[in-house]
Amino acid sequence: MSTAARVFATARALADRFAALSGWRRRLTLVGLGAFGALALPPVSLLPVLLLSLPALVWLFDAAATRRAAFGVGWWWGWGWFIVGLYWVSYALLTDPAKFGWMIPFAVFGLSGLLAVFLGLATLTARLVGARGTGRIAVLAAAWTVAEWLRSWALTGFPWNSLGSVWDVSLPVLQFGALAGLWGLSLLTALAAMAPALLADSPSPRRAVLIGLLTIGLPLAAWGGGSWRLALVPPAETGLTLRVVQPHIPQGTKWLEERRESHLFDAVTLSRGTSLDTVAAVIWPEAAAPFFLNLDDQHRAYAALAAPPSGLLLTGALRITPRGENPFRLWNSLYAIAPGGATVAVFDKAHLVPFGEYVPLRQLLPITKITNGSTDFTPGPGPRTLTLPGLPPVAPLVCYEAIFPGQVVGHDQPRPDWILNITDDGWFGLSAGPYQHLAAARLRAVEEGLPLVRAANTGISAVFDPLGREVARLGLGERGSFDAVLPRPLAVTPYGRFGDSLPLALALACFAVGLACGKKRP
Repeated sequence: MSTAARVFATARALADRFAALSGWRRRLTLVGLGAFGALALPPVSLLPVLLLSLPALVWLFDAAATRRAAFGVGWWWGWGWFIVGLYWVSYALLTDPAKFGWMIPFAVFGLSGLLAVFLGLATLTARLVGARGTGRIAVLAAAWTVAEWLRSWALTGFPWNSLGSVWDVSLPVLQFGALAGLWGLSLLTALAAMAPALLADSPSPRRAVLIGLLTIGLPLAAWGGGSWRLALVPPAETGLTLRVVQPHIPQGTKWLEERRESHLFDAVTLSRGTSLDTVAAVIWPEAAAPFFLNLDDQHRAYAALAAPPSGLLLTGALRITPRGENPFRLWNSLYAIAPGGATVAVFDKAHLVPFGEYVPLRQLLPITKITNGSTDFTPGPGPRTLTLPGLPPVAPLVCYEAIFPGQVVGHDQPRPDWILNITDDGWFGLSAGPYQHLAAARLRAVEEGLPLVRAANTGISAVFDPLGREVARLGLGERGSFDAVLPRPLAVTPYGRFGDSLPLALALACFAVGLACGKKRP
């Protein structure tokens, strides 16, 4: 027996073993496969695990006898994927375990179950359209991609750990995001990783070639094109120096009344560690100034001591309605503060974190939000381009607003020259969460062709050029600051111009090809 024949025979035997599973063994296997596949996510980034995890999902899909079973294939696999990928959500609840510890099972297992519904809908769709034969790979990959896109906006959206995010480990492949964004990378990944399932079909030279083209050829083509792009576009700088401050304030002490003054003092001290004469702006993380700066002239003036003589302090801080005004409202904001304490501009966060910054269905759910206080935050107006004195126009993103593809530049806004992401990943400790958050923000830079500056309370703070190349970084759990020259932006990318329409068109074309192939003899 030839080597190729042995490979096909081994794959067939594996597929038969998976197909023979039933009941709890089948469900537990799917959960385990999804959890194993999640090792491909940052910071572990073991991409080869997908070459077992996703082909096995296809084989279990093939064996699904009913529509319910077909839905279950995606749901159980997705449940395992999200449990391992989002375990770090529990860290935020441990900041006050007596008050929020009981929510951990709901936050990890319940949220994972909700997100897994979208993958269940993908496998159910493939079953409903009769995906079979070689074409079922294309149909499944396309349905998977569209399901992930739906997850980015349904119920306010949560596109964390989409399949395409595994490519943060490869900057050349990540360049494909400039053309087709995160969803294009998800489609590429699903096609490449599911294709080995075809080894369990009847062996043929044409099938072997197709598997090779999908599993090796697609990523290799993306890598080659990305490498060419990286070589073609050398790094370029604006000449403006920015100072990024990472104060590393423990989440448990951040809002203690007796510690707030010292936190502000520390941030100012870190900012003024060396001369500010050549710095255009000092950047602090989300809520780095633990006071309501719009009403607190004294502390705003003190924070302004961190502003360069001819520049600005860009800091996160909360904002409330002026005294006596109704209704009382609260915003999570970015302030631009000039020397002396004058507020030049304010941006309010639009994408709020459910249960973190507001409680959905508050009238029905007798719980409080995780952040301090009982008042829900009010969402801002959405993506904006801020024009600030002495700086190029900027697109601010507060915290997890950076995980949303295509929502960096407002539709009615001028194109910015850079992206500023301020965040407080201190909620998630020394876990995978901050690494995954950083990877998402970096991909926004590649998608839009804009440099990204990121200031995080406990890390990871970094600066990336518009191709995602790292300029500077301060690691997770470190305290300090760094200076970096702001890179120049590129011309608008295809994804920046057309948004999700390009990857969705690719997914629909893939879906149509898969259906057409499925009508042929398997």
